[in-house]
Amino acid sequence: MTLRTRITLLYVALLAASLLIIGGAMIGLLQGYLYRNLKTNVEAATLQVTQLLSDPRALDLLGHGLFATYLPGSAYAELDLIASPHPSAKDLPEELVPVERSLILQDSGSRIILSPNFYARLLAQKQGDGSAYLSTAGTSLHFWAQAELFTIQFPSPIGTHEAILIVAEPTNNLTSTLALTSRIYVLTALLVLVVGGLLADRLVRRTLEPLEWVTQQAESVSQRPKKLPEMGGNSEISALVRSLNRMMARLEEAWESQTRFLADASHELRTPITAILGHVSYLLRRTPLNEQQRESLETIQKEGQRMQKLVGDLLELSQSGNWKIQLGPVHLATLLNEVAEEYAMNFAAITVGGSSRERGGFELVVPEDLWVLGDPDRLHQVFANLVSNAQKAGASHIRLIAHDLGDKVVIRVEDNGEGIPPEHLPHLFERFYRVDKSRDRSRGGSGLGLAIVRSIVEAHQGQVWVESELGKGSCFSVSLKKAQAPHPEET
Repeated sequence: MTLRTRITLLYVALLAASLLIIGGAMIGLLQGYLYRNLKTNVEAATLQVTQLLSDPRALDLLGHGLFATYLPGSAYAELDLIASPHPSAKDLPEELVPVERSLILQDSGSRIILSPNFYARLLAQKQGDGSAYLSTAGTSLHFWAQAELFTIQFPSPIGTHEAILIVAEPTNNLTSTLALTSRIYVLTALLVLVVGGLLADRLVRRTLEPLEWVTQQAESVSQRPKKLPEMGGNSEISALVRSLNRMMARLEEAWESQTRFLADASHELRTPITAILGHVSYLLRRTPLNEQQRESLETIQKEGQRMQKLVGDLLELSQSGNWKIQLGPVHLATLLNEVAEEYAMNFAAITVGGSSRERGGFELVVPEDLWVLGDPDRLHQVFANLVSNAQKAGASHIRLIAHDLGDKVVIRVEDNGEGIPPEHLPHLFERFYRVDKSRDRSRGGSGLGLAIVRSIVEAHQGQVWVESELGKGSCFSVSLKKAQAPHPEET
């Protein structure tokens, strides 16, 4: 996961958590505010009814819609007589005789019945009050109710009697308001979250653009380090570029010192090695030698030749950054055929058969009309080095296969040699790296051949990689740019 994605997701997560907290707090505060107002309205209506019932003239109107006349249309009031002098809380609902009731529930024939605990508390207080949130049986209405138990003087023939007054207001509008507010907030929060996520992604993208630019510039630096273009200002990115450039300057100085050392050492060593090999060759040709002397001189000659190759590799490697490569169309079949002919003497006789051509242990599968963009001498050096390594690894059969991939061509050098252990594959193209130093020394290897291969391929703006399985062989792949066949007058 990229840094930009992580930052964007973190921002969206924080925004979502913030919206959730704000929404929960807002709905909670709104719910508390609405219920406090509802409770206040119920208490005010209860006080109004109580004052109304204290007027003897109002008692004459009971049973004739008194509550409906004096109470708000949304309020419900019910006055019930207690038939038994000492009812229990459990039996109290059955002992209530309605005297007056608002019209809200009369159409459905329902009543507001409080819980037994509520009635028990009223009976214990005798002269008290209570409030509760309750539902009604048989209707879809929910109420916030307040009840009072007191003694009232009714006109004859009822007389003095204990009664229960219940005043309530439905909460349906309140719950509908809360539900609608919640839905609106959720939709708004989702919209804010989506817009915030898009804006965050754009903001993070623009913020990290300079850093991505620095990364691209650093990745475009070739094997030889060079300075990055510096940015103006005093931002963190500018400071990073300046620090990288200081590091690049130190690397450039070390690179130049290494290059000068390799070139100087190579030039200085070539003269004495050439002199040694010349004298040894003269002694072997012109001097009568016994067996021991000839064996010693041949050993000196073999080691001298190995050192001469090592010095040549060092000289080439020191010049790898300054190679003069002349790019042009290269006929791939001709190039690989030349390499096969050069190394075929180490294999069996040349045979030809099938759709592919076999040439002394080599199998070439190359389209005749395939051309690549490159320097023929340098590319010959690349594939000759890969084939030579395959022979040193004990391969008895080498396949050179070319694949046309449109704008690129991939050439695979497959062998059935001893293979390369997987732990060595990441380091195979490093300078002086050898898989088995003792065996490579006996084979004349210097550990520079594959480093030179990589330098040449990268100079062609191509890529080289390796796949190998121990005991089954290896496959080196080289990717090069495809070229069009030249016109007859150009050849």
